[in-house]
Formats: sequence, C-alpha cells, structure tokens
Amino acid sequence: MPSVLQDLMPPDAPAPTAQDRALAAVYLRLLDAQAAGAPWQEAARLVLGLDPERDPSTAQVQWAAFLARAEFVRDFSQRG
Repeated sequence: MPSVLQDLMPPDAPAPTAQDRALAAVYLRLLDAQAAGAPWQEAARLVLGLDPERDPSTAQVQWAAFLARAEFVRDFSQRG
C-alpha cells in the first residue's frame, strides 16, 4: 500500500500547526506503538504506511521525525 506520508515530513514549527492537528491520529498511534514497545519497523509500516524492508534508512528517518513531532505536540499541549 503506498503511503500518503511517503514523501512528507512533519512540521518543524515552534508550536503545533494545522498540519499537526490533521496528523493527530497518526501521532497518537505512534505514541501508543512506542508505549507498547513495538519495533520501529512495525510502527513505520502499520501507522505511516512505509516499507522499511524496501528502504530502511528512509523509513527510519521518517518514523523518527514523526515520533519526535508527536512527542513535541504531546509535551507542548501538557505545558499549558
């Protein structure tokens, strides 16, 4: 299944954006996968629709970027 996130990276803004709001379900699923101890490859495949077997380095970079943004949005919203 091709990913709509395949060529995208999450926003890089100092506060959550409209794009972050649109990605809220993705962020929650990534945070849940991390809390459950799922391997990054599984989260990349099931949540982001990436193929970590075909292109592991790109998939890992995208997974890490989306997870970091999910953590940022979570932490930002807990601040205030």
